[in-house]
Amino acid sequence: MRDVVPRLDLLGFTLGSVRDEYESLAKQLLDDSSTDDGEPSAGFMSFEEFLAFATTHAVSDLDDTFVFSTEDWSIVRGRFTDETLEQRIPHPDHDASQAWSERSFFGSLVCFLHPYSTLRILAENRRNLDGELLWHYGPLVQAGWASEEDFVPGARRGQTFLIATEGTSDIAILKRAFELLHPGVQDFIRFIDVKTGHPFSGTGSMVKFAEGLAKIDVQNHVLFLFDNDAEGCYAHQKVTRMNLPSNMRALILPELEEFRSFLTEGPEGSGRSDINRRAAAIECYLDLNLPDRPPAVVMWTNFKEDIGVYQGALKFKDSYKKRFLDETAGGKSSAVYDTAKLQCVLNAVIGECSSIAEQVQRISEWPYL
Repeated sequence: MRDVVPRLDLLGFTLGSVRDEYESLAKQLLDDSSTDDGEPSAGFMSFEEFLAFATTHAVSDLDDTFVFSTEDWSIVRGRFTDETLEQRIPHPDHDASQAWSERSFFGSLVCFLHPYSTLRILAENRRNLDGELLWHYGPLVQAGWASEEDFVPGARRGQTFLIATEGTSDIAILKRAFELLHPGVQDFIRFIDVKTGHPFSGTGSMVKFAEGLAKIDVQNHVLFLFDNDAEGCYAHQKVTRMNLPSNMRALILPELEEFRSFLTEGPEGSGRSDINRRAAAIECYLDLNLPDRPPAVVMWTNFKEDIGVYQGALKFKDSYKKRFLDETAGGKSSAVYDTAKLQCVLNAVIGECSSIAEQVQRISEWPYL
């Protein structure tokens, strides 16, 4: 289950979208139901109450022993004997007649949302995260309800995210970082094909690329990723003012505490400066402790009059990139290589992609609406 949670989020089944699904269903059932005297029926659990109920016990703690006779339902119900609580669950077609154990009865109570939503809820119990998740598609194929070709692993093209970056270095570093740190979701992430050169390199081209995609109403999920420097921040502001559709977002590489006091050089000599939003390109998020080399330094280059700050660049940035790609070849990292800053980048990218998927999920119709 632990490996599946980030995939559920990237499919749009975040806890926020699951809440929306639950509340939409509860509202519809409440509006459609009434007591014999015409008064509204009793309210259902709030989402918080249902979440607490569904995650009180780990699935593995529930008895799954087959009960041969259902004459005594107390055995099948196990610890779920409160019928009043059961009535407050907005299950539109609750039927426990097929339950054979305490665990299966629990399933009959909580499995009424989209299956992925139910998984996302159960994942909120940390003990469920270590549970093995089995996909029983074999019986469907054997019974003729589906073809084996219907069950293809990996994200479908419409579920993937195009990460548009400023240059080829960003792509090389991010690809390797996903391979190294988040292999379980790398099939969700795509990049621009740069085998024959980057077609939209630089912040200016990226802004035009974003404007073009927004105007032609491209349906793909797209994340425009800008460096955490002066040019990147300025370009990010331009893109966010475009009123992008729900399937597109713009993101700046995350600001980090390590960048608030960074060695710099400029016309006025050497010192320490905050390079966030001024000089933190993707190479700054690599391990900057090169063996037998002095500390990393940012060189101030030119003044950006549009935003009133200096733009800077990491000196010898290609050396840091080369070391990262060499030491992590084959998807393995040496024990001494520090990937903490890269992890922050990937967390930000995955989080923003999940937010895109959640927004798209929210504006789509649930099966029962």
